[in-house]
Amino acid sequence: MTSITLGSYQFFPQRLLLTHPLEQFKLTEREAKLLQFLCQRNGSLVTREEILQQVWGNSDFFNGRSMDVFITRLRKYLKHDLNLHITSSRGVGFNISF
Repeated sequence: MTSITLGSYQFFPQRLLLTHPLEQFKLTEREAKLLQFLCQRNGSLVTREEILQQVWGNSDFFNGRSMDVFITRLRKYLKHDLNLHITSSRGVGFNISF
């Protein structure tokens, strides 16, 4: 089974599971798809439009607001590793670094 190591986390995209020694999270399909998409571009700024097209299928305003909620959730899930960050470039996009 394929997993992605994110600092002190293990992410299992096919199982929609994010694990940490202190906690385990069952992700929604959209959360998992968004996290996997960001992980594939580790260290690179990914535009909002690119994320919306790849994860949501279109880049309308309401999906943009929804994406912001999902990013907030992922940040909460990843709070146990202080070296793991999803940063935003206001109005441009997001970057994950691990």
